[in-house]
Amino acid sequence: MLNMAEGLARLRDLAEGPVVSALATAFQAAGFELAVVGGPVRDALLGRVTHDLDFTTNASPDEILELVKPIATAHWDIGRAFGTIGARVQGEQVEITTYRADSYDGVTRKPTVEFGTAIDGDLVRRDFTVNAMALQVPAVKLVDPTGGVEDLVIGILRTPTDPNVSFGDDPLRMLRAARFSAQLGFDIEDATRDAIVRLRQTLKIVSPERIQSELVRLMQTDDPVRGIRVLVETSLIDEFLPEVTALQLEVDEHHHHKDVYEHSLTVLQQAIELEHVRHPDAEPDVPLRIAALLHDIGKPRTRKLEPGGAVSFHHHDVVGSRMARKRLQALRFDGETTDAVTTLIELHLRFFGYAEGAWTDAAVRRYVRDAGSVLERLHILTRADVTTRNRRKAARLAGAYDDIEKRIADLREQEEIDSIRPELDGNQIQQILGITPGREVGEAYKFLLEVRLDEGVIGADAAEQRLREWWAARG
Repeated sequence: MLNMAEGLARLRDLAEGPVVSALATAFQAAGFELAVVGGPVRDALLGRVTHDLDFTTNASPDEILELVKPIATAHWDIGRAFGTIGARVQGEQVEITTYRADSYDGVTRKPTVEFGTAIDGDLVRRDFTVNAMALQVPAVKLVDPTGGVEDLVIGILRTPTDPNVSFGDDPLRMLRAARFSAQLGFDIEDATRDAIVRLRQTLKIVSPERIQSELVRLMQTDDPVRGIRVLVETSLIDEFLPEVTALQLEVDEHHHHKDVYEHSLTVLQQAIELEHVRHPDAEPDVPLRIAALLHDIGKPRTRKLEPGGAVSFHHHDVVGSRMARKRLQALRFDGETTDAVTTLIELHLRFFGYAEGAWTDAAVRRYVRDAGSVLERLHILTRADVTTRNRRKAARLAGAYDDIEKRIADLREQEEIDSIRPELDGNQIQQILGITPGREVGEAYKFLLEVRLDEGVIGADAAEQRLREWWAARG
């Protein structure tokens, strides 16, 4: 619940901060208005930590630049065409933008940039009322022309103007609604939600890169599940990640299986909880969270109704991994993230074979080798994937995974399990066998790698003997 007295006190603290004070003094002395705007004002009222300072002013971009030069250690004007000047003041990065009064053509989300003369006009064109507040400095005056404070009090997201117009101007705002719902724990006002449903297909004019960026920001929140539900319930997610909606498999009276959609959201939530337990000071692990959400997307495509009422999803791990790669590439995710997510999805079932029967050391080595750099994420995902209400089964699976992690730790002490390679390299193979670089060297290397995985460290002499025996057997 928003406490206005405490919120106003935090606004005063914000206005009296060294960075804000320095800028306010400079702009006032030059006869210009200046206000902290958007997220910092909202977060100060809510008692949330703010990381970036954004300002708005009636000064032009050229005038802003001249005013910040004497008090900034660095400045840049890459956003000058949109009225924005960036600077580093007393160690903090700030952005200062001339009042805007943009218009949109309805075909792209790029506005026709028009500078305004009044702060109210600038605020009304923003995405949501809770982000359309400004704190004028140094006067410490809250400007709230669209009722943002009232919406903060009741915890809703609402557009400052008709949502059909607002989302029509910039469809990316619909994705922001889901993100802010997750970030702030707010509900979306009915008319605003209805407009998302009606206008969801206009998201097509937004670039994949911008959609990806908003999805990442959503996954970085403390409660992305809330935002995912908004996206699914409004069908907005169907425009860029329809595989999530497809998880809502119909269950008939003869064939039963768990609700894959709800299961996936639970796995995501549990993965985040384990993140906090195992790595309390780390940044949100976006690849892990995406993998948790998408780990079962292969199930709809592999679903098979079996005799007796059972339902199977054979190879949904492999199929899901391929589906995820195609989708993440379409959203322009980088290769490292895509590889991490798809590897996690492909391997998320591997452990359950361990729970059914003890693995050999060779199997544990292969598990580590195949997981590679995502092994710790795989530990978390596999543990999070246990959503059974059967306490005995859950305890058995948790115990089994405790055991496999212990065995991995024990093997690490005995050998270099995280960088498993043959005990002879390519040059040594060529010298021993008297061959030149080519396919046969690669086959020999692969043979020795399998020996290393199966038997652990056997020593260079034994490895050479095994290599000669293998070569002789090939004729």
